[in-house]
Amino acid sequence: MTKAKTSQTSVERRAEELDTIASVLPLERRDELAELLTDQDVETLRHLVNQGMGDNTLRALTSDLTYLEAWGLATTGKSLPWPAPEALLLKFVAHHLWDPEKRATDPNHGMPAEVDNNLRQQGFLKAVGPHAPDTVRRRLASWSTLTKWRGLSGAFSSPSLKSAIRLAVRAVPRTRRRKSAKAVTGDVLAKLLASCSGDSLRDVSDRAILMVAFASGGRRRSEVAGLRLEQLTVEVPIEVADGPPLPSLAIHLGRTKTTSGEEDDVVYLTGRPVEALNTWLAAAKIDNGSVFRGIGRWGTVSKRALDPQSVNVIVKQRAEMAGLDPAEFSAHGLRSGYLTEAANRGIPLPEAMEQSKHRSVQQASSYYNNATRRSGRATRLLT
Repeated sequence: MTKAKTSQTSVERRAEELDTIASVLPLERRDELAELLTDQDVETLRHLVNQGMGDNTLRALTSDLTYLEAWGLATTGKSLPWPAPEALLLKFVAHHLWDPEKRATDPNHGMPAEVDNNLRQQGFLKAVGPHAPDTVRRRLASWSTLTKWRGLSGAFSSPSLKSAIRLAVRAVPRTRRRKSAKAVTGDVLAKLLASCSGDSLRDVSDRAILMVAFASGGRRRSEVAGLRLEQLTVEVPIEVADGPPLPSLAIHLGRTKTTSGEEDDVVYLTGRPVEALNTWLAAAKIDNGSVFRGIGRWGTVSKRALDPQSVNVIVKQRAEMAGLDPAEFSAHGLRSGYLTEAANRGIPLPEAMEQSKHRSVQQASSYYNNATRRSGRATRLLT
């Protein structure tokens, strides 16, 4: 089921309005969002941007709002009502948290096939099976937040909704899996980079993406894909004793969950990653806007930002080209790999966290603890 056609003028107007917040909230699917979101949705996003909310939070809210609108259209044939009735919230839970065993005997259990197919064709669904409970809770929380920002109240705290989630979670046992089975440590990264050591535009792009993502502290794929030239500032070269000064860049991440007000999180690049990035910018003739962009079949560089999922695809493709199992690596492996490599090289945890911007010391220290245990005496009693 698809959304009723709107006038081309209204779609174009929404696209232009989305462009006004693109520098704060990277929108890789602007044209699609302009058709999917309503005028009120776009106005809400602009309001949130003006409220000074962190970029990562804004990206998450936009992603969730887009999914909710797509699901609402596929389910009811209409845009989401605000506030959403309790029955629609319960339907959302029923469509996303279901029992695979019951589905095998009752095809009407869970998300209807036509809704599933609709969302899958648009690229909103990829995995098979029920959603992760945390994903459903997050999207409901985003739905609630967006409802409040519209000056409305919803049924998100109703006992029946809480009960439905609790019962559904019990029926959907899931084992927690790592985002990336293996970390992309220094030795693995070297193999990935060797696979893109050529001079083609795609090699130059992939090499810059891998090096920048890793060296900047293991940036998230959304941060890499959304990086803009305006976020980069040239720093004074770093003097070294046994060679020429190393080029240095600062990446201004803007507001994040760990900052408030006008604070600006900054990470730095030094040496080879800066050279790789500059080589890409020169080759692609990029002098403003998005840093990393898609490359067309005939070597044309898109004007739009790279899709975050493409960073994941690049890691897997390069892993396969390097003779590694692509199933064992993902974009998140660059993030976990940065901290693991820092631990292996004896870099103090606080210094590594300044670059990675991990919020949780417990989470970051787990990489250090694992590295210490693997190389420590306790694991070598029989050597």
